[in-house]
Amino acid sequence: MHIRIATRRSELALWQARDVAARLEALPSVTGVELLPMTTRGDRTLDRSLYEIGGKGLFIKELEVAMQDGRADVAVHSMKDVPAEMPEGFVIAAVLERGNPFDALLTRDGGGLDALPQGARVGTSSLRRQAQLKALRPDLVTEPLRGNVESRVRKLDAGELDAIVLACAGLERLGLAGRISETFAPDRLLPACAQGVIGIECLAARDDLREALAAVDHAPTRSTTAAERALTRGLGASCEAPVASFARIEGERLRLDALVAAPDGTIVLREHAEGAATEAEATGSQAAQRLLEQGAGRFLHAQAAR
Repeated sequence: MHIRIATRRSELALWQARDVAARLEALPSVTGVELLPMTTRGDRTLDRSLYEIGGKGLFIKELEVAMQDGRADVAVHSMKDVPAEMPEGFVIAAVLERGNPFDALLTRDGGGLDALPQGARVGTSSLRRQAQLKALRPDLVTEPLRGNVESRVRKLDAGELDAIVLACAGLERLGLAGRISETFAPDRLLPACAQGVIGIECLAARDDLREALAAVDHAPTRSTTAAERALTRGLGASCEAPVASFARIEGERLRLDALVAAPDGTIVLREHAEGAATEAEATGSQAAQRLLEQGAGRFLHAQAAR
């Protein structure tokens, strides 16, 4: 079987696609793998925030079209960019073992969040990060930050910002872990749904591909990802809403910590739920219901109306 992988053109996306390609090439049923790099609307539109132009789903639409019209067989994604509701006819056939799920602060002098001066300018286009940063440091000024990892780091180095917040996994995969000034523990900054997870998507009707891809699926990561995506789905939230979650498996149990916040950080609602690791989606749904009972819907609905 020859497999064509649709991927975004950024260095991080290509790293992820090459990692998947290497795993697939090791399978007996696969005779060859090739990459099909593409530029998505989300990559092209950098002058506005994601929630203004339609959300993170804009990073994957073109890749799905390539699978529909037969140019590609699979697509590789950062799972935090994949909407919780999959479009009809598509499935996430495999997820790889989760990378570092946490967020990182980068500064020019290596100092952490508490060392930033009053009114420091912190770059992030994530409402989730913005809300939690504001809850920790209400004096901070958050400024929009779009583009690939390398361009964001350049803006920091050029003095346009005092600090930026990026995902640890992306920095580590690109060999930039040495730039991390502080890694946020989840009780300080809870990560995005499925942050650090690489997913492989294909057409639901491609039983041959689904069978092959099952060989590279990581079961514990599939469970934690299912719980976090069920939370987002249960809240009716988009990928770019001020929602955060982190699930981990302890023995045969799964624990999910979650929050929904006001974008300005003045209100942060937290919940957790536990259940059998085999019932991950139910645990995520339970946490979502508890957050809605706390009044989380008012923040989600306000964001949807923007």
